[in-house]
Amino acid sequence: MRKLTASALCLLAVHLGCSEELTWSAVDRMITANYPGVPTITTDSLAERLADSTRTHPLLLDARTSEEYAVSHLPGAHRVDPKATSFPGLDSLALEAPIVVYCSVGYRSARITSRLQERGFTNVSNLQGSIFRWANEGRPVVRDGTPVRAVHPYDASWGQLLHDNLHAYSPIEPGEAPRSTSPQEDHRE
Repeated sequence: MRKLTASALCLLAVHLGCSEELTWSAVDRMITANYPGVPTITTDSLAERLADSTRTHPLLLDARTSEEYAVSHLPGAHRVDPKATSFPGLDSLALEAPIVVYCSVGYRSARITSRLQERGFTNVSNLQGSIFRWANEGRPVVRDGTPVRAVHPYDASWGQLLHDNLHAYSPIEPGEAPRSTSPQEDHRE
């Protein structure tokens, strides 16, 4: 019942256009209700960790579609299918290696984080607010190694959590203005 209530409140906040703070709070509660055992890392903590050259940087996994990843991603991130149930590309990685997973807002990445935990990974975290919060805060995203100011907004509803000036549904050239017209999409975060 708690999961259903949290999910309903989140969807209501998104669809009613509640304040950004209230909507993020609802999103975070929904993710915690559905994935209670998934540890999180804040964007501030991840940025500090990536800036510290004395610490091992975590492996960044982007749990979005290839279309979303093509628009932009965190520097050094590797894409994993958001529906993946196995991770053969991680077979050679130590189970205690630091891993941070993100998606658009944190729901798909929480699911992937949970699946990685089920496979024995002990140092895996979900990025709270994921790439939307990261980019909204002005942190770097790249496409083909080049910094860009564009993020795929997933869809019109969830895209409300991404600042309008960052919306892009397809890769754009550096300096080109993001396109904010959405193609018809029928998937959900």
